[in-house]
Amino acid sequence: SYERICQYIAKESDSLVVSVGYRLAPEHKYPAAYEDCLSATQHFLQHLQHYAVDPARVTVCGDSAGGNLAAAVSQTLAGRSDLPRLRAQILIYPGLQALDFNLPSYQQNRGVPLLFRERAAFFALLYLNGDALHMQEVLEGSHIPPDMRLKYSKWVSPD
Repeated sequence: SYERICQYIAKESDSLVVSVGYRLAPEHKYPAAYEDCLSATQHFLQHLQHYAVDPARVTVCGDSAGGNLAAAVSQTLAGRSDLPRLRAQILIYPGLQALDFNLPSYQQNRGVPLLFRERAAFFALLYLNGDALHMQEVLEGSHIPPDMRLKYSKWVSPD
């Protein structure tokens, strides 16, 4: 489903685009998709000369769950001295936090198609657990212990 957009990006940016087909939930729970993307990125970075790619120009990109995966891969590789550093990450409406589905952005966009608030929580649970049995608890925010909520309140807060 992404072939045309990848072709467009490659043509318009005069770049080589490598699209990773990673394992999907619910059949493959976390960390399967992350491991697939990390493995593919590491392999690519280790063999850049085979593809005639300038090591200083490698960027990772993803949208939605792929944006989450691109961010996670970028964070994992940031401290690696044995691989070329990534130049950038492009995150298109990434799913980056599942601590609080009641933040203003979720409230403001709760009824905006395509990814309604409940659907975002549903897909997050499928990815993590393979089921959505605890969706109500997640939507209410009771899936996060109070001490963890306090610890991350500086970064995940309506303020």
